[in-house]
Amino acid sequence: MNDAALKSATQDIVVDEVFPHAPETIWKILTTGTLIARWLMEPRGFAPVQGTRFTYQTKPAGAWDGTIHCEVLEVVPNERFVYAWKGGHESNNGYGSRLDTLVTFTLAKVPEGTRLKLVHSGFVTPTNDIAFQNLRDGWRKVVPNLSNFANGPH
Repeated sequence: MNDAALKSATQDIVVDEVFPHAPETIWKILTTGTLIARWLMEPRGFAPVQGTRFTYQTKPAGAWDGTIHCEVLEVVPNERFVYAWKGGHESNNGYGSRLDTLVTFTLAKVPEGTRLKLVHSGFVTPTNDIAFQNLRDGWRKVVPNLSNFANGPH
């Protein structure tokens, strides 16, 4: 058996959008706590600094208290922002199962403005199938709407 056969199968969520704004504008939306709270969830303890640990709070399930534990892993201003997204509990099946994933935002200047690619990776199948579906649907709703926060109050 090779290494690939020993590894669990994983799925990634990919959302790719072009916005009519400069990378600096999109970066601010992705890395400012008060703005993140408006388009995603309120991040507690957030700073766009490598090594910063922060949390999001969502609906609890079973043995899981609903806390999503995150850690900023990479910060390249106006280009790349990566953080760990972990939650769930090993005793839960379906919603609230153990989750250990990565969220990566990559920004690139294009003639139309900024291309933003979100990759939320590492969903283990079938264990994380419900989280994958819920988060895929969520990211597909919020990412295209980030423009709504480009010119609003900060």
